[in-house]
This record gives sequence, C-alpha cells and structure tokens, in this order.
Amino acid sequence: MEDGSAPAAAGGARRGAGGRSPDSEMPHLHRQEDEKFFLNTRGQREALPSIRDSPTKQLSVVVPSYNEEKRLPVMMDEALGYLEERQKQDPTFTYEVIVVDDGSKDETSKVAFKYCQKYGSDKVRVITLVKNRGKGGAIRMGVFSSRGRKILMADADGATEFPDIEKLEKGLNELQPWPDQMAIACGSRAHLEKESVAQRSYFRTLLMYGFHFLVWFLCVKGIRDTQCGFKLLTREAASRTFSSLHIERWAFDVELLYIAQFFKIPIAEIAVNWTEIEGSKLVPFWSWLQMGKDLLFIRLRYLTGAWRLEQTRKVN
Repeated sequence: MEDGSAPAAAGGARRGAGGRSPDSEMPHLHRQEDEKFFLNTRGQREALPSIRDSPTKQLSVVVPSYNEEKRLPVMMDEALGYLEERQKQDPTFTYEVIVVDDGSKDETSKVAFKYCQKYGSDKVRVITLVKNRGKGGAIRMGVFSSRGRKILMADADGATEFPDIEKLEKGLNELQPWPDQMAIACGSRAHLEKESVAQRSYFRTLLMYGFHFLVWFLCVKGIRDTQCGFKLLTREAASRTFSSLHIERWAFDVELLYIAQFFKIPIAEIAVNWTEIEGSKLVPFWSWLQMGKDLLFIRLRYLTGAWRLEQTRKVN
C-alpha cells in the first residue's frame, strides 16, 4: 500500500456538535456511496453489514489489498483451501473472506471477484474503495463490514502461512477469561530477528532497531513485533480498538495496540511462520521515516488530549 501522511482525521480539528472536535471522541469513518455495498455473484449490489450487528460467522478474514493482482491469488488459494477443508472437517465452522481493494490502479478487484464467483458472496466479498486510504484504513473498512465472532487480519502477499491461524486461536483461548469478551492474538516474527538481521544491510538493521526502540519508548510496551500483519481479534476487541483508531497508514498497528493496552485488553504474541515475499510496498528508509513521524504524532496527540480514549465507553 502507498505510503503517505496521517489521515485527515489526524490533521486540523473539525468541529462537531457543541463545538467539540470529533477527534477527541471517536474518529469519523467516511464511506463513499459505492463503498457501502458489495457485489454478489450476479453482479448486483448488496448493502454491507455492520460490526454493530450480531455475528453470524465464526471467522472473518480481512485482506487489505493495494495493487495486488499478482500476489493475491497465491494467498487466496492457500487461505480458501484451508478454510474449505476446515469446514469439511467441521460443518459447524463458518467463515467469510473480505478483500478490501484500497483504491488499486490494477485489476485487484477483478481478481478478487473471481473468488467470489467461485465460492459465493456469502464466503467471499470484495469491497472496492474509491481512493487509497492506507493499510489501516482498508482494514478498518473491512472490520466494520464483518460478520465474524473473531476477525483475522491477513496480508495479501501471503507471507504468513495461513494455517498458523490455529496458533493464534490457541493463544487467544489461553487468555480466557476475556474481560468484556475482548482479547487479541498477534502473530510475531521476533523469533526470526537474528536470521533477518544476517540478511539485511547495516543501515536497514539500524533503522529496524531504531523503529523498535521508538515503539517501545513512545507507545507500546511488551510486544516485540507490532507490525506483523497477522492478527486475530475477538469481535468486541475489534470494535473497541478500530472505533478509536486515527492512523490509517503503516503505523496503524502501533496505535491499535496502544489503544488495546489502554483498555487493558489481553494481548498474546504468538510466533508464526513468515517468508519475505517480493513486491513489498515498503520503501525501507522513507516508510520507516514516515512511521517514526507517526509514532511521535500518536504519542503527542494522546499526551495533549487532542485524541482521547474513554475508559467507560460501551460497545454496542
């Protein structure tokens, strides 16, 4: 996904009712008219559900995709192969895969829609965003349109082996009892750090450690890998955290976990199998510079009260 500045919600304050800035309460999620619908297998528009609705699936898989026409099929084949086999073994298991095309300039939506036609729109749905929002913004759109009791974030490049979801589920279950039904299991590549350092240049290694230090110093303690794109959340945890999210680009994971720790949502960090896939959208220096700026931005906005998290806010 493209790099860029923080979303509009992170910029100048917009005044709402009573003269209060909406940034101090809940970030506003603006949907273009075309983003309120998905296409069924007949090509007809149907209204998207809401995370405020009661869940009707056991699992929702949200796949943010920006210019992923080449890498997406490999990931979808593995994910759907696993999910279909699991459903054969356990007919009570239900799922959906939501591909969020984040304003792609290629054929990402068409490629994804072929899976909708093959498996049906009850299992595979494609949300096409009018313009690029950033990875966090795309995931948030998918999360808010999901039907699952649990929601998995999974990258379109297929870098993480999809069956490792079972490791996340085990980690999530071991956190029980979940306060207010909220818990998060984060996939982690921290166990691969020594190997990755050996393959990186000294400069990239320095950038990586610098970023990790800023994450720890400014925002999130106790999580070694905040950026792995393989995370499993209960529906309640997804609703609480994504409803408070402001950052929509690369550093959104950090704010997500910052919010989770503020609300004392239990978090498990689980080692997963991960392989670097060619075609990454991250440009090491500039992307990490942007993420570093976003980390400072997150910390300052919460520190000054421009963004506020209300401990007593209820989730519908």
